[in-house]
Amino acid sequence: MTDTIYVLNGPNLNLLGLREPEIYGSATLDDIAGMLEDRARELGVEVDVRQTNHEGHLIDWLHEAQAEGAKAVLLNAAAYTHTSIALLDAIRAIKVPVIEVHLSDPKTREEFRHLSYVGMAAVQTVEGLGAQSYIVALDAAALL
Repeated sequence: MTDTIYVLNGPNLNLLGLREPEIYGSATLDDIAGMLEDRARELGVEVDVRQTNHEGHLIDWLHEAQAEGAKAVLLNAAAYTHTSIALLDAIRAIKVPVIEVHLSDPKTREEFRHLSYVGMAAVQTVEGLGAQSYIVALDAAALL
């Protein structure tokens, strides 16, 4: 049985490649998913890449990761990072390690982005490396 790593993406990340490329880069979410699948094969793991604009779906998927015995979760909660106590509680409620992922570095942006509820419960944060943030996080997750 191959270990599965969930890669959960929050609101507006479906617009990557179009949305503020000076901040988020030109890679689309499909491009990132392809990079992750290639790297996952090299690492001997599987990735399950998902995106939603709905907070509750992210919470349901975190619960599912626990129920399905996922090895880890990479979570780019996007704006919910800074607002969702519900995501914080969901991460704390599961035993699956969660790695927080960001394309940009929130600490260099608007002050409201400096607070991360996700980071309060995540085992690690990878940020500011563009699409490569996901690869660095996947490499870390594979070692867990």
